[in-house]
This record gives sequence, C-alpha cells and structure tokens, in this order.
Amino acid sequence: MVLSNAWQVAAVLLVGWAGAASSVAQQPGFAAPQLLLRESAAGMPKGDMQEVRVMTASFKPGDRTVFHTHRSPVTVYVLEGQFTLELEGRAPIVVQAGQAYVEPPNVKMTGFNRSATQPLHVVIFYVSDPDTPFLDSIR
Repeated sequence: MVLSNAWQVAAVLLVGWAGAASSVAQQPGFAAPQLLLRESAAGMPKGDMQEVRVMTASFKPGDRTVFHTHRSPVTVYVLEGQFTLELEGRAPIVVQAGQAYVEPPNVKMTGFNRSATQPLHVVIFYVSDPDTPFLDSIR
C-alpha cells in the first residue's frame, strides 16, 4: 500500500520519536516525544535476535482485515479515522486517530473501517522472531 508523502513523513516522525526518552523536557527549537501508550505485553519473542517491523495500512470506507491471529503482540497507531477491532470473546474496541492499541498474541480477531465515507490510515509496529509471519489467517 502506498501512502501520501505526508503520511510517510508522519510515520517516520512517529517512529523516530518513539525511540527517544519520554522524560526529555521541551526546550525551544527541540522536539520532545510524548508518551501515547505504555503497556506491558505477554508473548514477546525471547530469542537472541528479534525482527522489528513498522508497516502502514490504508483502509477505504468499509474495508476490513482477514480473520487472523498474531504470534507476538502488535501495536497499532491510528493516524486518521477510527479502527474497530473485534477480538474473540471481547467487546469491540474503537481506536481513534491519535490513539494506540496493543493487540494481544494468539487471539482471533479482525479489524474494520466502519466509516461509510472516511478513510483509515494506521501505523503498525511488530516485533517477532526473525521471519515469523505477521499474521496467521483463520479460515
């Protein structure tokens, strides 16, 4: 999926700021990160090496993901729109623009853009053992 330059810049800035310490004081002329989400997650890979993936996804109005699971936690940050997640055995979750959510591993789920008119743009952060599939589709 190809995003506009503005979305690509936003994704790069978000990733760059995510690695900075959240305790940096705002000084004139310097950007400081702002903590959006802090959550302990079970199911993180434990090998000597991990693979970090940062992906973008664009959903047209009404688009959805396949029904799937992830082997490691997945963090989704919504740039634009509303992302509705349906996780098996749980109430639907709506993640708004500017919010992040950690999808748990090994939970059957699907995600939607429920809007009839607005697009949805997300940045996805995934840490896994090298060459692990991003998702496992459930048929």
